[in-house]
Amino acid sequence: MNDYCAFSKDHRCIKWADYEITRLELEEADALCHGNWIEIEHLRVRVELLESILQKAEIDFPPEH
Repeated sequence: MNDYCAFSKDHRCIKWADYEITRLELEEADALCHGNWIEIEHLRVRVELLESILQKAEIDFPPEH
């Protein structure tokens, strides 16, 4: 897509702003999703470590749902 329209007086595409905003929102969502996934993986490793410590100490903990 480009910012040119042969049918408008100033040759500007009226959909261009929507396209640019949507593209930027998708880039931001992708970056946030990636950051969230890294945090989830870090927390999962931490939970596994804490569970193993509790098991070695023979301390009961609630099972997963």
